[in-house]
Amino acid sequence: MTSNGKDYSYTGHGTNDQGNHYCSRDYGTSGSGYHYSNTDGSYYYSNPNGSSYYNSGTGYSQYTTPSGNTHKSNGSSK
Repeated sequence: MTSNGKDYSYTGHGTNDQGNHYCSRDYGTSGSGYHYSNTDGSYYYSNPNGSSYYNSGTGYSQYTTPSGNTHKSNGSSK
């Protein structure tokens, strides 16, 4: 299934009481994923291949590969 030319469809989205936004996606046979966008400028992605990405919004980021290896950038984490 596609959405706006992408290989996924949106399965849910919303904003919590703190104003943080989330969105979940279905990639069909590849699995599902989601992301959060927070009011403090940070965001987080969880991908269907098991990888994830976090960005603090202040220069720090962290990527985790599908095999669990973590790569971090410089900056201040929250």
